[in-house]
Amino acid sequence: MEAAGDSAGARGGLLCVTGGSGFIGSWLVRLLLDRGYTVHATVKNLQDEGETKHLQALDGADTRLRLFQMDLLDPSSSMRPAIEGARGVFHLASPLTLHTQDPEKELLEPALKGTLSVLRAAKDCSVHRAVLMSSKSAMLPNPAWPADKVMVEDDCWADLELLRERQVQGTLSKTLAEKAAWEFAEKEGLQLVVLNPGTTLGPFFTPSVNTSLNILLQLLRGQELELDAVYTGWVDVRDVAQSAIVLYENPSAKGRHLCLASMERLVDFADKIADMYPEFPVHRIKADKQGWLMRDKEPSKKLIDLGVRFVPFDVTIRETVDCFRSEGLI
Repeated sequence: MEAAGDSAGARGGLLCVTGGSGFIGSWLVRLLLDRGYTVHATVKNLQDEGETKHLQALDGADTRLRLFQMDLLDPSSSMRPAIEGARGVFHLASPLTLHTQDPEKELLEPALKGTLSVLRAAKDCSVHRAVLMSSKSAMLPNPAWPADKVMVEDDCWADLELLRERQVQGTLSKTLAEKAAWEFAEKEGLQLVVLNPGTTLGPFFTPSVNTSLNILLQLLRGQELELDAVYTGWVDVRDVAQSAIVLYENPSAKGRHLCLASMERLVDFADKIADMYPEFPVHRIKADKQGWLMRDKEPSKKLIDLGVRFVPFDVTIRETVDCFRSEGLI
């Protein structure tokens, strides 16, 4: 987990992280505090210790971390106060769930309106650089992309009609939000750079397990995964947070950045977990339905060129499983 230099961001400055209480967000806040930054982090509910306590316990939090309550659908909430005075903004706050009662209200609207509201506040507050946490799901699936051609981050977009047809609302929300962000940045002249991570795993210190961690947890419990349409590979949460910092600090970082330690198929992932943990009832996938996905051991070339080095698979998985065990989840 190494990174190239920090020529763009002066250490010790003020940065804002939306969605700071989540799995990735809490690691980002932690690494920024470790690097000497002052951080404004937003949460959904300041009265909920499940969102605040683990952040307030971080080293440096007592003097360099301030929490703000933010509603993604209310631009007049604490959005602007959290961003005011910040040199950079990391926008992570976005709903992500596999099951919803009202996808439009629970996923699409908050992702799209929330992203545009945060970017508007960033522009109005003269933020130097904004880093948007999108997803590899905004890049794939794309049936028009040749299966034997390595993906080019800036050109490859998920097929919106296919996503609507499959009713993959979380993926659709990420794609629409990122497209809207790029349109806003071009129109308003905001310096924007985007990170597109895959299934994010790794050790956690949040009090609950998020959607991506739950994928591994379900697999260890013997459940069958139905992710053939969306799974493209994994990445360590610390590498995602570190990559976001690299994109902020390095002025040469431009455009979209796929963040995957390995691009692989779901069958590969399940087999690896089964081999590592024979004591668990891991369901091995018999039929590989992802012929559209090209395997690649180093898919994140742009990040690697910026100095990011990815944590090995066995380290990520073992440390994640250790956390599951310590929390009594397995």
